[in-house]
Amino acid sequence: MAISVETIIEKLGGPQGAASLTGVGLEAIRKWRQARAIPPKHWSAVSKATGLGLADLQLQAEDAPSGLNAAPDGATAVLVLADGSVLWGRGFGAQTGPGGSGIGEICFSTGMTGYQETLTDPSFAGQIITFTFPHVGNVGTTAEDEEAINVAARGLVVKQDLTEPSNWRASQTLDAWLRQRGIPGISGVDTRALTLRIREHGPQTGVLSYPQDGQFDIAGLLGQARAWPGLEGMDLAREVSCTQSYEWTQGVWNWGGGDVAAATGPRRVVAVDYGAKRNILRCLVTAGCQVTVVPATATAAEILAHRPDGVFLSNGPGDPAATAEYAVPAIKGVLDAGTPVFGICLGHQLLALALGASTFKLEQGHRGANQPVRDLATGRVEITSQNHGFAVDDKSLPADVRVTHLSLFDGSNEGIASDRLPAFSVQYHPEASPGPSDSFYLFERFVALMDTHRRDPV
Repeated sequence: MAISVETIIEKLGGPQGAASLTGVGLEAIRKWRQARAIPPKHWSAVSKATGLGLADLQLQAEDAPSGLNAAPDGATAVLVLADGSVLWGRGFGAQTGPGGSGIGEICFSTGMTGYQETLTDPSFAGQIITFTFPHVGNVGTTAEDEEAINVAARGLVVKQDLTEPSNWRASQTLDAWLRQRGIPGISGVDTRALTLRIREHGPQTGVLSYPQDGQFDIAGLLGQARAWPGLEGMDLAREVSCTQSYEWTQGVWNWGGGDVAAATGPRRVVAVDYGAKRNILRCLVTAGCQVTVVPATATAAEILAHRPDGVFLSNGPGDPAATAEYAVPAIKGVLDAGTPVFGICLGHQLLALALGASTFKLEQGHRGANQPVRDLATGRVEITSQNHGFAVDDKSLPADVRVTHLSLFDGSNEGIASDRLPAFSVQYHPEASPGPSDSFYLFERFVALMDTHRRDPV
């Protein structure tokens, strides 16, 4: 019988000792414990540190089911977690192939509205979304509410069966909308229990299967979940970014009239697309900016060639430390040129990295439209829209960078500003969609910063 992962970690001196002796992060150790297995890529380091043979590091056979498994009565879909949990339910949206196509990190969103905007937020790339609000589907879907062309999320988990739409703006049901985009969903899951599991034990990797033939290979699905490497170390911005530059001219949504073209402002802004939501671009236009969007991989020279008055760093998915490989040199080049910079979400983390700070993965992450944040300068509390699993480490900030905002949930960093350079950023989404618009003033602050540093006065 193979030795257990807990015993191996104990032999290594606990989680801290295991991380130190094998040269991996604490997040990797957490995933070992979650999956009850050590990935083969770590076997050599573990064997060297403990003297154990490769046979001792094999996945315990009794941990995994075998063969095809019959679904309980009424179940047409299943969510299998890397810790061995099997959650049955009713499938909706797109059906999957025999192996299951929805694989990713399970996260939960606390928003009570805006499920379509949430699903089309590119920051959810690589994740399966669990909505804590039970009634999903009641407003249907409409093209006006999409925040990106494609759905980056891997799947959807809800408690109750999808509600039929009752909304004059709806053009399609959520079920049909998901089918068209190849996204599977599962209902009938105890989302409260799943949310508590994530809260208590951290993010879970899972596979959502809604097979066309009704056959479930639980062992195979469990193997997929345990083999998935997780978001740490993943650069997903390349996958969701635009591939070429373009101009954006639409302003914020006008009640009864949809997206409307706004008067072009005098300030030239280059928005770096790490996974930008459309409403961010609308807010920039409404604040009085001419907006040019460039790919995530744009260099400083390519960005500055547009002669911007300011550079905006967008939201996006994945590990900021991975995206930083190409993003940080570009941001440093923009900062060295004295160009004002404003970042949000992933853009906030990348600005912090460019200024010399570091980032880390949160235990639960912040996702939803009701996250309280305190502005340290004014004492004002904003209710914000958020979607992130990584955060900036306050302790790593250089002396000339100050903390401007803090989360009232866990005290983590929500904003920074440089005392030396015209640059600031926030961890949350001031553009909302979905969510409150308490924080639109940040776009106006960016405009004021650009006006102060603009070569040609407005």
